[in-house]
Amino acid sequence: MTSGFPELRVGELGVRLAETAAERDAAEALRYRVFYEEMGAHPSAEAKATRRDRDRFDAVADHLLVLDHADPDRPAVVGTYRLIRREAAAEAGGFYSADEYDLAPLLAQPGGLLELGRSCVDAAWRNRAAMQVMWQGIAAYVFHNHIDLMFGVASLHGTDPDALAPALSYLAEHHLAPPELRPRALPGRYVEMRRRPAGTVTPRQGLTLLPPLIKGYLRLGGFTGDGAVIDDQFNTVDVAIVVKTALVAEKYYRHYERQTDGAA
Repeated sequence: MTSGFPELRVGELGVRLAETAAERDAAEALRYRVFYEEMGAHPSAEAKATRRDRDRFDAVADHLLVLDHADPDRPAVVGTYRLIRREAAAEAGGFYSADEYDLAPLLAQPGGLLELGRSCVDAAWRNRAAMQVMWQGIAAYVFHNHIDLMFGVASLHGTDPDALAPALSYLAEHHLAPPELRPRALPGRYVEMRRRPAGTVTPRQGLTLLPPLIKGYLRLGGFTGDGAVIDDQFNTVDVAIVVKTALVAEKYYRHYERQTDGAA
């Protein structure tokens, strides 16, 4: 894990890395509520007993928190993102996404590599402000740790690729990563994304079909990998996402630079 950066504040919302075991536990509890209770994922016996979404990657990851400071004495964890750098993945024996995708093209890239995952926001705070402060935190983390490439799996709700055919087809037709940055779904899990004839889904239509998180990646210039993967445990169809950090919106970097200049 890495050292944190100064907490960034927007009104009563703040964003920073988890600093204690209790804060990480709060993030894992939020993940359980969103993924299992709200989205219909299927918990293991341990997850059901502890009411925590937790795996072996959490111990090596950094956990980004969105905090609500309405009660300044007890800020609430209302959003989280799990961040795993190349060095941390080595401790865990690889990246989480390697269970679904061949990451060789990404691992061959020089520089800082960051896997994003387990993103969620409490339903009561699921608005533009919370998403903006979360992305400011990610940009600060990228800036602080000299990350050159971000990637991860993003999910569409449900496990029927035919029901998601317009969205998957749109992504494959308009946002496929260049070959040198294109992870491919593992042979035993590969699901064809091009499920509609080319030109059937217009860009405007395609964007309306996507969840906010995937839209956010695309607005940053993100790409998708080759093939989708069905995740029965989490009740989703997953797609690989790749983002060059040089394409991250400059306003977030300017915001972080102002924060660090002020601290200096």
